[in-house]
Amino acid sequence: MLPSKAYAAPAANVPLAPFSFERREPGPHDVHIEILFCGVCHSDIHQVRDEWGGSMFPMVPGHEIVGRVRQVGAEVTKFKEGDLAGVGCMVDSCRTCPSCQEGLEQYCEVGMVGTYNGRERDGSPTYGGYSNQIVVDEQYVLKVSEKLDLARVAPLLCAGITTYSPLRQWKVGPGHRVAVMGLGGLGHMAVKLAAAMGAEVTVLSTSPNKKADAEGLGAHKFVVTKNAEELKSVRNYFDFIINTVSAPLDLSQYVNLLRRDGTMILLGVPPEAPELHAFALIGKRRRIAGSLIGGIAETQEMLDFCAEHNIMSDIEMIDIADINEAYERMMKGDVKYRFVIDLATLK
Repeated sequence: MLPSKAYAAPAANVPLAPFSFERREPGPHDVHIEILFCGVCHSDIHQVRDEWGGSMFPMVPGHEIVGRVRQVGAEVTKFKEGDLAGVGCMVDSCRTCPSCQEGLEQYCEVGMVGTYNGRERDGSPTYGGYSNQIVVDEQYVLKVSEKLDLARVAPLLCAGITTYSPLRQWKVGPGHRVAVMGLGGLGHMAVKLAAAMGAEVTVLSTSPNKKADAEGLGAHKFVVTKNAEELKSVRNYFDFIINTVSAPLDLSQYVNLLRRDGTMILLGVPPEAPELHAFALIGKRRRIAGSLIGGIAETQEMLDFCAEHNIMSDIEMIDIADINEAYERMMKGDVKYRFVIDLATLK
């Protein structure tokens, strides 16, 4: 076993604190990674605070993991010692169901194994990236380019793929008008990716002071949703709306911004189910859809796309000892746009 260090939540609503545990020794198909950076996702807070139910403690969060390979198992073919590597939101799945066979492991019909707050096949708990090292089967490890700033790559493993996957699924490209609701960790990646794919990108925001940031990220237009005239100017305008908002909101006024046959794709998870009158959809044959991260092959495609187009997350680096303060700041929206932990600070 590999003695490991981390920060963990001992129970719901208890601050994270130093934690020692053991990782498994690398098996023949495993990759042993020294974690250098780990992004802080809003879902870390939801699970640490058991807001979705089913949380297991102690919990080591973190599923936006990048680092360098320390060693590989005897039968590993894709990685060697010294390579850069990443681990996203899952570390295993059943591998045999139709979804897994189609490279859509995130929709595994048995249930994907989460990088943390999950259970390995032997029943042992999974511990995430707020740690000094991790051991993962090579099928669930991603290759990371040496071209990009490694710390800024970390959030691509969740925020990046969560926004890339629906853009690819709906074949977004030149000639499409895409709106992005919410300019946070997910939203800022959606803007960068959609713009790089050639779409016209508009940010929908309640905050007028975010206009300069939106344009700096690549948005072509900015609409203040509290301004009735601005909102009216984009009625029946968009082919797609990427909705990253996790706060309660009235979907009707936003669905009405879609053209005939337009689609709103839900990525955020509000605490209560949103309401929507059926006529808002029926009148223009509009659609509401959802999307969950991406499969391993698509995640690798996303990383390669980002390396080609020099796309990275905008981050604020923190020491791991500051993680509890970072959570409070995230709840206030006080981050542009993703916290990333420097694991060199894990003493």
